[in-house]
Amino acid sequence: MTAAPTRIAILDPFSGIAGDMLLGALVDAGLDESFVTGLPATLGLEGVTASVQRVSRGQIACRKVDFQVPPQPHGRHLKHIRAIVEATPAPDRVKAKAMEAFTLITECEAAIHGTTVERVHLHEVGSVDAILDIVGGIWGLERLGVEAVYCGTLPLGDGFVDTQHGRMAVPTAATLRLLEGLPVRPGPEGAGELVTPTGAALVRVLSRGAPPSEYVPRGSGFGAGTKDFKDRANALRLIVADATPAVLADASPSDLGPSASLVLLAADIDDATGEQLAAVAESLRAAGALDVTLLSTVMKKGRPGTRVEALCEVPDADRLERILLVESTTIGVRRQVVSRRALPREVREVRLDGETIRVKVVTLPGGARRAKPEFDDVQRLAARSGRAFTDVALAALQALGAS
Repeated sequence: MTAAPTRIAILDPFSGIAGDMLLGALVDAGLDESFVTGLPATLGLEGVTASVQRVSRGQIACRKVDFQVPPQPHGRHLKHIRAIVEATPAPDRVKAKAMEAFTLITECEAAIHGTTVERVHLHEVGSVDAILDIVGGIWGLERLGVEAVYCGTLPLGDGFVDTQHGRMAVPTAATLRLLEGLPVRPGPEGAGELVTPTGAALVRVLSRGAPPSEYVPRGSGFGAGTKDFKDRANALRLIVADATPAVLADASPSDLGPSASLVLLAADIDDATGEQLAAVAESLRAAGALDVTLLSTVMKKGRPGTRVEALCEVPDADRLERILLVESTTIGVRRQVVSRRALPREVREVRLDGETIRVKVVTLPGGARRAKPEFDDVQRLAARSGRAFTDVALAALQALGAS
């Protein structure tokens, strides 16, 4: 049986990008319009409505998405946005990617204003429109079956834009930070703001880089921007395509396993005993941390200390952060979104001397496999039978090979 081709999306931001432009392009490329019009209700945003219209930008037919929003709170904190996102029926990977975008925006704002992530009060990006744009854009790509996104060079525009913090030069400080590491170009002259913070965040968390050198187009669409320039089309083009074998060979191969967005929490501690550190590490593991590491470090005045690092899923970050603050002696926790690629794995079971031994089997790049018996199962049987730990582990691997 021939495997289904890998579906990709290519963003052609010849006139910049904003969240509503991506949504319009998705609808124009085949996303069910009712998904967008029903998005406010899906996210539990009472009184908010959405509309999709056919408009023209530079004589190109486009879709324009607009949200009608009643008066809202004056900005939101990250925890408020997280509550909205987590309450949605979106797939977990969509929620994680959306929270990666919001966390990245919040970290940029915190750095710019010299404050902490917890204290940042988001205005434009915490608005209902931005929440709908980010969640809807990421979820819409998922619904179209897109597995990878690529984006061309972004034109920044010029001039000034009015924000909640006053008049700012284009690109704004937040947008420029969000675009770090991405290819951009200034202008064109007289364009104003072409890349919004929401658009920049979407590209940052979604794009794998420049568009591939070859692909097989399967559909396309145009999402209209709010401005209607006389001399050019203010729109975002979205191309839905199948990746060619050459592109798949150059891209991150699927046999490396999926790449997931996770949160890394870290705290440096120099006033806790070894028993206290071990206890908080165990609490973090029991509460769902994917990994907990204790690292030796040197702190102020040359004092030896320990860095506690906890890796976790995005929805678990607040709960684990609270454990670190309450159960350890730290007075501050750092947080950053990281990307982890995990090899495909499965857990199989074998029977030895009447005991069940679980064996983790990992698939390596190229198809080879590596197996390792679970420590607790091997230790339990070794203690009961009086056999050496290594003998039991080897027998489990032999039993797996014979099964």
